[in-house]
Amino acid sequence: MKVLKFGGTSVGSAQRMKEVAKLIHSDGQQKIVVLSAMSGTTNSLVEISDYLYKKNVEAAGNIINRLEQVYHSHVEELYSTDEYRQKTDKFITDEFNYLRSFTKTLFTTFEEKVILAQGEIISTNMMTNYLEEQGVKALLLPALDIVRTDKNAEPDLNYIRDNANALLAADPDYEIYITQGFICRNAYGEIDNLQRGGSDYTACLLGAAVKADEIQIWTDIDGMHNNDPRFVEGTEPVRQLYFEEAAELAYFGAKILHPTCIQPAKFANVPVRLLNTMDPSAPGTIINNHIHRGTIKAVAAKDNIVCIGIQSSRMLLAHGFLRKVFEIFESYKTSIDMICTSEVGVSVTIDNTSHLADIVAELKKYGTVTIEDHQCIICVVGDLNSQNVGFETLATEALKNIPVRMISYGGSAHNISFLVSEDDKKRTLQALQKTLFVYDGHVKRGSQA
Repeated sequence: MKVLKFGGTSVGSAQRMKEVAKLIHSDGQQKIVVLSAMSGTTNSLVEISDYLYKKNVEAAGNIINRLEQVYHSHVEELYSTDEYRQKTDKFITDEFNYLRSFTKTLFTTFEEKVILAQGEIISTNMMTNYLEEQGVKALLLPALDIVRTDKNAEPDLNYIRDNANALLAADPDYEIYITQGFICRNAYGEIDNLQRGGSDYTACLLGAAVKADEIQIWTDIDGMHNNDPRFVEGTEPVRQLYFEEAAELAYFGAKILHPTCIQPAKFANVPVRLLNTMDPSAPGTIINNHIHRGTIKAVAAKDNIVCIGIQSSRMLLAHGFLRKVFEIFESYKTSIDMICTSEVGVSVTIDNTSHLADIVAELKKYGTVTIEDHQCIICVVGDLNSQNVGFETLATEALKNIPVRMISYGGSAHNISFLVSEDDKKRTLQALQKTLFVYDGHVKRGSQA
């Protein structure tokens, strides 16, 4: 069995839904299909919730009415028989009447999460009805009956495994099982969401739970590229990534994946394949537990970075200095991306500046604090084990004409990171591309020392 996930763009119109239906029914193999809400729907549901928080019932009702009209037009285009048009039209009408019911009650975060769940519920019902109309043996498995988080808001892996397998065992003869991404119940049975990674996370959790042969993440991009095509010409999809390499790239700027969503697949040893709904024949990127030794795979960039420096000669080798610094960031729930230390100071980078002023005020108790904003982290990812002599030289040589504020190497065997000004981002990416992936005008398939 395979698990396939399709994002909002992939099911963003009636025509796109038809094309996705062909993809999942093309080979007759049994599959679990995870769907996001149709593109634009979640944004509208967020806007509805925002108006309800502000008690502007009229504005919320206008958006509900407008969105309902959009969905009825999708129904008219998607189905070819009156039976399924009427069936789905009634479902859509009931769904939007349900949304209207929230304009008459006290509105809290609980009601907001219920509203946000309706986008996935609508798209999966529409797809299941369409597959049935096409003669495909399809069954809707509500994610709210399968996916639950624990009291720490982390996925309850045992619960997910037991319920997914029980529901499949109860109805084993279906070809396609449709379910929702992103939404779940929390430890108290309330409707909630997975937050990190959304539908990708759902797919990886289900793939791990049922020990799938493969998890496929279908987007509108042909896998992960070896650099950012918005700034660099001649980039190519990376055909294979080790799980840790993919997580590093996702964390440092590759938006195709969330860094934590593939962890369940990694631990279950289930490969994840990134594919393109716009070009289904393209091989995409396979992510698995295999390391290609001696190869640099890709470059990624993370913007909106702030560098904080703390210098204090009186703290020279002082016991507990770093602990006190880290506790300040922890108290404000602010993660650190990079860190460099010397005998008289420490420099760190953050991308969440919501508590920057408070953090700086606390840090000033321990030394002189400097702030550099508008910075960018550029990371080079691959097999960067210290035994690979010369790999760090390849990366640093590329940046010989670019001012580098910080370098982080050794914390991971798969990443070397550079902090540069955002003004230097483009030429940094281009310089790394030329050095790591292009030789005498020809594209390398992976840089080797």
